[in-house]
Amino acid sequence: MSEINNHEFLNDDFQFAHERGEKLIDKTYKASSYWKDVWGNFSKNKGALIGAVIILIIIFFALVGPSMNPHTYKSIQHGHECLVPRIPGLEKIGIAKGYFKGNDQYAAKGVKDVYYWFGTDTQGRDIFTRVWAGTRVSLVIAFAAVVVDICIGMVYGLVSGFIGGRVDLYLQRFAEILNGIPTLVVVTLLGLVLKPGISSIVFSLVLTGWIGMERIARAQVLKVKEQEYILASTTLGASKFRLIFKEVLPNIFGQVIITSMFSIPSAIFLEAYLSFLGLGVPAPLASLGSLVSDGYKSMTTYPHILLIPVVVLGILMLCFNLFADGLRDAFDPKMLNK
Repeated sequence: MSEINNHEFLNDDFQFAHERGEKLIDKTYKASSYWKDVWGNFSKNKGALIGAVIILIIIFFALVGPSMNPHTYKSIQHGHECLVPRIPGLEKIGIAKGYFKGNDQYAAKGVKDVYYWFGTDTQGRDIFTRVWAGTRVSLVIAFAAVVVDICIGMVYGLVSGFIGGRVDLYLQRFAEILNGIPTLVVVTLLGLVLKPGISSIVFSLVLTGWIGMERIARAQVLKVKEQEYILASTTLGASKFRLIFKEVLPNIFGQVIITSMFSIPSAIFLEAYLSFLGLGVPAPLASLGSLVSDGYKSMTTYPHILLIPVVVLGILMLCFNLFADGLRDAFDPKMLNK
C-alpha cells in the first residue's frame, strides 16, 4: 500500500481511448431464431451428426432392403441352408467370397451363381432380407413408443403438474400403480388376449411405456408454472387449456423431445428382448430380437447368423443414443462441454 502511495503519476500514464488513433466500432450480431440456435448447437456435435446419418441409412435399408433381391423374409430355399455371406465384387478381393473353414460352400452345394449378401439361416432363408424386414418392425415399435410418449405421457404430465392438488395426487398414485406392474407380466397377459405380435407390444407400451415421459413432463411443469409470464397470462384471463398448451408446453418442448428420443432405444430393446423370449412377433415374421434368438442356437457352428443381426441392433441403439444426446446438448446449451 505504501508503494502505491509513493508512486508518482505522470500526465501520459492515462489516455482516452479516442486519442490513441484506434477505430472503435461496435460489433453487431444478427438476430437468430431459437431453432437456428438449436441446429447450430446440434451441428457442433459430430457424434450426433454421424448417428443421425447412420439412422437415415438404416431407415433407407429398412424400407428398400427387403425388395433389393427376389427373396422374401419367409421364402425357404432348400439346399441353401447355412450359407455364409457372398457379395459380388468383394469376392474378387478375398472378402465375403462364400468360403467357410477353407471350403467354398456355394460350390459344394451347386449354387455357384447365387449370391447371399448376409448369408442364409438354418432353413435357407436370406438373412439380408430378414434383417431389414426385422429392422422395419423395430422402427415401427420405436415410432409407436414416441407417439405413446407424446400423446399420453406428455399430456398426462402436463395436466397433473399444472392443475396440482388432489388431481395431481390421484393421477400420480394411478401412475405409480401402473409402473409397479412388470412389463413382462403385462405382455404375457396380453398374449392370452391378443395374438403375439406388434399389436401386443404396442398395447403394452400404451399401458406402461409412458410413465417416464409423464414424470419428466410433470417435473418441468412444476418448474415453470410459477414463472411471471404464467402469472401475467392468468391475470389477463387465459384459460387453463391455453396456459398448458400455449404457455407451458412451448417452454418444455425441448425436454419432451429429448425424453422421447431416449425412449426409442428402450423400446427397440424391449421388442428385441420379448422376441428373444418368444413373446414378440410370431414366425415367420422377422424382428431383430427373433433373429438374435434364432442365431443364438447356431452361434458355435455358424456365427454369422447371430453376428449380423446383433451388429445391426447394436448400431441402431448406439446411433439413437448419440442422436438423443446431441439433441439434449442442442436444446440445453448449458450441457455443452466448454
